[in-house]
Amino acid sequence: MLPLNGGQVKRSAVMSEEVVATIKEQIESNPILLYMKGSPQAPQCGFSAQTVQCLIGCGERFAYVDILTNPEIRATLPGIANWPTFPQLWVDGELIGGCDIITEMYESGELATLVKNSAPTE
Repeated sequence: MLPLNGGQVKRSAVMSEEVVATIKEQIESNPILLYMKGSPQAPQCGFSAQTVQCLIGCGERFAYVDILTNPEIRATLPGIANWPTFPQLWVDGELIGGCDIITEMYESGELATLVKNSAPTE
């Protein structure tokens, strides 16, 4: 049986595979990666702003992806991460969590230790 929408189901599946591959490459290539709304210089939500401040407070460089300008990633990442909201902090290929978890870790000193151990040496 052929899909009624002229084959768009197949094209979406391929696109989704490409997006999944992109996300996996981003996570593997960046030891400290934040998926957020906006950029660290111009966060577009309070949760992203709070998370960025915690990371900046740790004093290590981190990569970010603006999910507002990457709607395919915004739609796909929650399924990969099994985490429905943004921001999402990934360290050494593992999801650490969102704003509440990051803030608690920052306040306890755990976040600084985690990111210092994972930060790329230059």
